[in-house]
Amino acid sequence: MSLPKAELHLHIEGTLEPELAFELAARNGVELPYAATDELRKAYAFEDLQSFLNLYYELMAVLRTERDFEDLANAYLARAAAQGVRHAEIFFDPQAHIARGVGMGTVVEGLWRALGRSVENHGVSTRLIMCFLRDESAESALETLEAAKPYLDRIVGVGLDSAEVGHPPVKFREVYEAAAALGLRRVAHAGEEGPPEYIVEALDVLGVERIDHGLRCVESPELVARLVRDRVPLTLCPLSNVRLRTVDVLGDHPLPAMLDAGLLCTVNSDDPAYFGGYAGDNFDAVRAELGLGEERLRELARNSFLAAFLEHDEELRGRYLAEVDAYVF
Repeated sequence: MSLPKAELHLHIEGTLEPELAFELAARNGVELPYAATDELRKAYAFEDLQSFLNLYYELMAVLRTERDFEDLANAYLARAAAQGVRHAEIFFDPQAHIARGVGMGTVVEGLWRALGRSVENHGVSTRLIMCFLRDESAESALETLEAAKPYLDRIVGVGLDSAEVGHPPVKFREVYEAAAALGLRRVAHAGEEGPPEYIVEALDVLGVERIDHGLRCVESPELVARLVRDRVPLTLCPLSNVRLRTVDVLGDHPLPAMLDAGLLCTVNSDDPAYFGGYAGDNFDAVRAELGLGEERLRELARNSFLAAFLEHDEELRGRYLAEVDAYVF
């Protein structure tokens, strides 16, 4: 679906398609434990979040140079633009790269070689958000923030991702306070596999402005009322939820009820190479399986631009919203 939209929940490492993985492996002399792309695709059948993360980190081994990260980002931007994405706020996981000897500079400079020309080359404005791995230590997160300081002209915010259960947001209070002091925007994954209490903690302890996923808020009427009152955006990822077994089938997804409750929901692709679809594919899927009509789809697209970190350029936000209003299905 080419309805104009912003993508606010997208892990750049999760856009690594099997074909590009093999291309980069050959370029860098990395041997993958799969004979061909078809065999690798068969490995994309996940039991839960952890089974996905195991493959996700394994395939990162092919990303070595600035050129690799540039190629990865350009491949995503081309696909996203073809599906109506006009603005993308892109997550990256520096700890996963630093741990295998790829420095912060290589990652950021490589991504920026694509993002710095994203409007010119793809018609997509972009922002870069650095995520901390919640299953790593709080000390590692602080060290990562310190390593990022030379690149903060290119990084707009911080996020929190990876294995959620057993790693509550409070663990990262100090690094989020430091990020806030640096003027960085703050988001966090919460309420995907973790309980609604993690969403509350992310808001109250980390001071986040958006909740990534947030699906389990529906278990707490008090939390839903708060999110509606405070207009806290939720960056939902429907196909991801199904692939990771958070929701059994897409037809059971609570998105329609969440919209009916007045929640500021957005639809995003998360890790599209692994989860079966990019942003437009997710819109197509919720239209088909959840029966969302044109005005609900338009609402989701408007929400995405309202929730985007575009406060420095309200004129651009206004242009994007006008594109949504003018779109003919």
